[in-house]
Amino acid sequence: MASYLVTGASRGLGLALVTRLAALPTTEVGKIIATARSDNSPKLKELIDTSSGRVELVKLNVSDQKSVSEVAGEVERVLQGKGLDFLINNAGVMDYSPTGVEGMDKLNELFQTNVAGVHMVTRALLPLLRNGNKKTVINISSTVGSFALIENYRQSPTPAYKVTKAALNMLTLQYAQTFETEGFTVVAISPGWLRTDAGTERADLPVEVGAEKTVDIIQSTGPHQNGKFLNIHVAGWENAPGANQYPGGESGW
Repeated sequence: MASYLVTGASRGLGLALVTRLAALPTTEVGKIIATARSDNSPKLKELIDTSSGRVELVKLNVSDQKSVSEVAGEVERVLQGKGLDFLINNAGVMDYSPTGVEGMDKLNELFQTNVAGVHMVTRALLPLLRNGNKKTVINISSTVGSFALIENYRQSPTPAYKVTKAALNMLTLQYAQTFETEGFTVVAISPGWLRTDAGTERADLPVEVGAEKTVDIIQSTGPHQNGKFLNIHVAGWENAPGANQYPGGESGW
């Protein structure tokens, strides 16, 4: 019965991940800590209210050092002295620049959330992760930050998002290398182009599908995949035309 913490859980993929985890048997998933900047998400509140105490909200702004510095104590309280098994760093923001890199004016803002925020939260929760049985950190990344696939996304007007996801991938590798000897598993997962507020209705997949396939990877990963960049598998999308394919396995860095 593993414990999970999901950042950015008030909407989009974060909410879908918490919903998917809560639908799994208690023999597999125990306490689920949903973090968000506020408690004004009706869907998250409903999920918490109907979870019989299994899902609990902890307020967290991943880009604010004061908020991050307080989160470990709150999480420890929720876990009642037990360790944290899985940390899912999902919180993130996206830019839009129709003129490409020349018009990129939100790089610092995105870097603070998408990269520095992941580092601050992971570092703050390391003591609890060390006491967990799984010692697993999942960083939600994107293939748009892949150097190997850069040509696929040449036309995507999100330059700061690309830069920060590339940086997040390197941060993932740094943590994977540093904590490998302690039995940690640190991986990056690309959950696909999903129909969320950020992804828009033009996206490939319903957010529920991305969440389900991401959770499948999370539950099957372990030290043998430490430091990997993993893609979801969606039947019929293995060799799809266009920029995105979802064959499972590893993505190119």
